[in-house]
Amino acid sequence: MPLWVCFPAAGLGDPEAGGPAPERLQAGNPAFRTWNSYESADGRTFAGIWEATPGCWRVVYEEWESCTLLAGRSVVTPDGGPPVALGPGDTMILEPGFAGTWEVVETTRKSYVIRL
Repeated sequence: MPLWVCFPAAGLGDPEAGGPAPERLQAGNPAFRTWNSYESADGRTFAGIWEATPGCWRVVYEEWESCTLLAGRSVVTPDGGPPVALGPGDTMILEPGFAGTWEVVETTRKSYVIRL
C-alpha cells in the first residue's frame, strides 16, 4: 500500500448515493453523493469527497472528522451553541459526541477524513 494518496476534488469513480435517515430530516429533501477514495488497512480511517443538496438534518457524531468545504454554503449548529456558517476553504473538525444540525444552504462539496 502506498504511503500517500491523492484524489481529485471531483471524486474517483461512481459515487455512493444516500441521504439523511428519515428520523433525522428536519427540512428539505437533501441527497448525498460520496466518493470514498481511501480506506486504511485497519478499516478505521476513510477519506474522500462528499456532496449534499439543500436541506437540514440532525447529526450526532460517534467518529472524528476533519473536513474542508470545496464548494457551496452550509450552516452547522451545535446543540446549545450558535450557528457556524461555512463556505469554500473553511475547515472544521468534529469530535466524537458532537450533536446538532447540518443545513446545506447551497449544494455543498467537501473533502473529508474520518477516523472511527
